[in-house]
Amino acid sequence: MRRTDRLFDIIQILRDGKLHRAQDIAETLEVSTRTIYRDMDTLVASGVPVEGERGVGYMITEAISLPPLNLTVAELEALNLGMAIVAEAADPDLKAAALSLTDKVDAVLPTKTIADADQWKFAVYPFADAARGFAHMPTLRAAIRAKQKLRLTYTSKEARVTTRTIRPLHMEYWGRIWTLTSWCELRNDFRVFRVDLIQTAEALPELFVDEPGKTLADYVP
Repeated sequence: MRRTDRLFDIIQILRDGKLHRAQDIAETLEVSTRTIYRDMDTLVASGVPVEGERGVGYMITEAISLPPLNLTVAELEALNLGMAIVAEAADPDLKAAALSLTDKVDAVLPTKTIADADQWKFAVYPFADAARGFAHMPTLRAAIRAKQKLRLTYTSKEARVTTRTIRPLHMEYWGRIWTLTSWCELRNDFRVFRVDLIQTAEALPELFVDEPGKTLADYVP
């Protein structure tokens, strides 16, 4: 497993707001406890609001701020796409400008995300990763609004490609990375997909209605 993927998985574990021992996280991710300690140090250094200490446990809390700037989801996507293009340019001055602009945008993001400022640096998730998923955003957003099923072709972190039908429920922004929370009919359970790992997203001519146990309110990370 790539370190970037492991950091993402740690966030998924911690997002329930409960206290988790490093040993338990290490067993879940099949790595050493020492590795988890280093990963926690990386997350803290990146601005993720992780609280805890070695030998006790770790938990994550949502940051609180009053952002002076409010963007729609579409505006935020457009801004991120532009920064993604500039960040991949060969001009070092433009790359530096993209990073500086990103820090300023992150500093005023709404607190519905997992943290406010620079939670993921370029070393954790480069813009190129996030940019891969932008093409699917219109389809995903429209399907969530219409309660329309989707057929996804998805590449897992282990490079396994699967095709599955889902009920899209909610999208979240994690600083460079978007995720899609869904009810997966293949697994008959909730699944959180990284949008940048979606290969294709096709809207199906089938709508869904809320059913007990399959709604966003029923989802427990």
